[in-house]
Amino acid sequence: MEQRLDHQAIAPEGMRALGGLYMYVHKSELPHALVDLVYLRVSQINGCAYCVGSHSRDLLKAGVPATTLLMLTAWREAGALFSPRERAALQWAESLTLVSQTHAADADYEALSAQFNERERVDLTLAIGVINTYNRLAIGFRKTPEVAKAD
Repeated sequence: MEQRLDHQAIAPEGMRALGGLYMYVHKSELPHALVDLVYLRVSQINGCAYCVGSHSRDLLKAGVPATTLLMLTAWREAGALFSPRERAALQWAESLTLVSQTHAADADYEALSAQFNERERVDLTLAIGVINTYNRLAIGFRKTPEVAKAD
């Protein structure tokens, strides 16, 4: 697969603006590992190879066990491997990523609200939005995953 265009070179101001939101989320009080789990799950749903590779590497470097990454697609059936807080974040991430199907169901928001305060809910929702945007850029312009470049 060949990259269609280099969106970062063509629209650097737009990419800096998007990067500003990414950095806001990074500096938020949300744990980095939780945010990266959400980024990875959203990227799996969207089929974004570039972001799946990137966030998998970030999580492994942060010491998250490979088993956790392998079980992420089946987090609902993974028992206690994911905490209640992680489960609520993953459910909200899936709900918003698939919003045309889920319509951000009240049950998903209630589960989120039981685990996160208002600021955290907003920050997590911003994180979900930013990774969905990055996924669409990488998929739409065929950004080659780093792992594919290395092989």
